[in-house]
Amino acid sequence: MQYVQGMSQPAKSSRTPATPDAPESAAGSRAAAQRLKMRRELAAAAMELFATKGYEATTVDEIAAAAGVARRTFFRHFRSKEEAIFPDHDDTLIRAEAVLNAAPAHEHPLDTVCRGIKEVMKMYAARPEISVARYKLTREVPTLREAEIASVARYERLFTRYLLGHFDERVHADDANDDPLLAEVAASAVVTAHNHVLRRWLRADGRGDVEAQLDHAFAIVRKTFGTGIGAGRTAAPEPHSVSPAAVSRQGEVLVTIARTDAPLDEVMRTIEEALKDR
Repeated sequence: MQYVQGMSQPAKSSRTPATPDAPESAAGSRAAAQRLKMRRELAAAAMELFATKGYEATTVDEIAAAAGVARRTFFRHFRSKEEAIFPDHDDTLIRAEAVLNAAPAHEHPLDTVCRGIKEVMKMYAARPEISVARYKLTREVPTLREAEIASVARYERLFTRYLLGHFDERVHADDANDDPLLAEVAASAVVTAHNHVLRRWLRADGRGDVEAQLDHAFAIVRKTFGTGIGAGRTAAPEPHSVSPAAVSRQGEVLVTIARTDAPLDEVMRTIEEALKDR
């Protein structure tokens, strides 16, 4: 796989002064915060009822009443009681997409996707007790499990589109038909690595350094899918370019040469092996 730089230019606004938009923006932020607050309150009420009455026996009317709102208010935020279990995925998907859109030019697209999926982990880690309870519930109710799978698919589609948009057509001129497959497999690998760590963390009742575990999992993905991927979003390196990390000695001095996209663990491993040979 080979990716290229994606220079996305911000859209020009027809409104010259930025100041008049500030009150509208602030009002929009308050409305979004209130919307998320209500969604979480409804979700908390649903979770409590599911735990006490059972999922099948709980009705939308009961969830709305427990949250102190009318039935129509519930349906302004969720289409069904299944959706009430996952109140944050819509907003998290928006944040993940924002990470992709704001990616620095030097960052490898695969690393950008890894940062994007971290927004999902942040969502779960922000409320460990609720996340653990929700995980246990989805294991018991097939309908909720299906809803969870559908949410995962949305992230995979987002990341697949992003990776596909950064292929270098010069490198893939002969096998461009494989680009969608390669992008989908890479995106799926990132999401699968994230979900593996997430499930392990949830099974441990939300304990442990999930950030370190996630970085380790992403390093494995990068090592597996990094072969042949260029430095950041630039074109492929020339045939005479150096290997990811090379070491040479000049007297008592150890000289290391590495590409800017070389994984840090690979560089360190090369240095360590050179020192052992002294």
